[in-house]
Amino acid sequence: MGRCCQVTGKTPKRGKTYAIRGISKKKKGIGLNITGITKRRFLPNLMKKRFWFADEKRFITLRLTTGAMRDIDKKGLSTVVREMRSRGEKI
Repeated sequence: MGRCCQVTGKTPKRGKTYAIRGISKKKKGIGLNITGITKRRFLPNLMKKRFWFADEKRFITLRLTTGAMRDIDKKGLSTVVREMRSRGEKI
């Protein structure tokens, strides 16, 4: 499963951080210089959330992002669960 949202399917993305030194030209300096580049990961904002699923009269625990929580608020839990099951996701 890893760090993946069960609803939206969001996964960690790759990127870089830049170490910068110098004074910007806007502040009357000579300019900014990149002195180092390091690889990093942008992780999705995941959390475990327990929902009451009224159709089956039981609780469902999902590992989802905050954006997926908003989707559940907008669409409704039963619609989201139906979409997940059509994709083959086990709940």
